[in-house]
Amino acid sequence: HVQLVESGGGSVQTGGSLALSCVAAKLTYSSNCMAWFRQSPGKEREGVAALYAGNGDGRTYYRQSVKGRFIISQSADKHTVYLHMNILKPEDTAMYYCAAEEGRWVGGDARQYTYWGQGTQVTVS
Repeated sequence: HVQLVESGGGSVQTGGSLALSCVAAKLTYSSNCMAWFRQSPGKEREGVAALYAGNGDGRTYYRQSVKGRFIISQSADKHTVYLHMNILKPEDTAMYYCAAEEGRWVGGDARQYTYWGQGTQVTVS
């Protein structure tokens, strides 16, 4: 089944930048919805950004609070999805998860995703 491995989390000061990576293995469809979610203690998991990747049409979704600061993109070989996070704020602190749904666009709804990575912590202070 699909495997997702995240990397790139860490600690950064307010206003700084971080880039997260998600390597996807064993995808069987040429077009897949790839997304980043985040979850803080005591809060629900929330969609941050999504991309219809691979041979998809490249449509994107961004959470309102990250628009203009975060960018989701994919590698040239289409096996890695990135989340470039700029102008980070303390409220961006969370565990960030990569998610994948094969063959269809599902945007920022966590309930629609089948595959999840283990998460990577982002702390902004």
